Amino acid sequence: MPPSPSAETRPLVVKLGGSLAASPALRQWLAALRRYPGLLTIVPGGGPFADAVRSAQETLRFSDAAAHDMAIMAMEQYGRALCDLEPGLLPAATPQEATATHARGEVAVWSPVAMTRADPQIPASWDMTSDSLAAWYAHEAGARALLLIKSVDFPPPPGGEGGGAASIVDPCFAHYARGLDVFIAGPAALREAPETFARGGLPGARFDFTREQSIAS
Repeated sequence: MPPSPSAETRPLVVKLGGSLAASPALRQWLAALRRYPGLLTIVPGGGPFADAVRSAQETLRFSDAAAHDMAIMAMEQYGRALCDLEPGLLPAATPQEATATHARGEVAVWSPVAMTRADPQIPASWDMTSDSLAAWYAHEAGARALLLIKSVDFPPPPGGEGGGAASIVDPCFAHYARGLDVFIAGPAALREAPETFARGGLPGARFDFTREQSIAS
């Protein structure tokens, strides 16, 4: 595997999956991330808050545009919960606020509502999930590396279910993530994650854009 990015040269954006909300692994990942010595911004998934939006849309039949906006608010809610769970995590609405947080030696947690509402080019669709929003934010913030932390492994283990990146990221991801060094980490990477982060490396498997170009949109 190619060497992972160095903390000295690669500010890191981490998308922390909402699917981890009910897992003991969530706190383990948060503790491991605190060991990263570089500039770190966490992008929260939607977690149970986004699940509530999906359920409500089925019942109330509001538009995908409204659901998209509500799902981004769900990310912000999950982010606030993360800040409460782990000391040293602070909400930041913009890259400038994140920079100020980093200057204090803290980890920024992106609050996405303001930035996403200000950009009408972001698709108001369930096809644009927090994975792609994390990639979009990484570019906006000038980051070079993006780590997606998932509740499943990528690539799937031998004999396991799943068909590669198309089953683990949204259809927009390859488009928004171009130009970034992308890694995907699941449960198998958690054991070594604290030491890997402490060295300034990234756990997990590198996302191969050539192999996964078929899912670009």
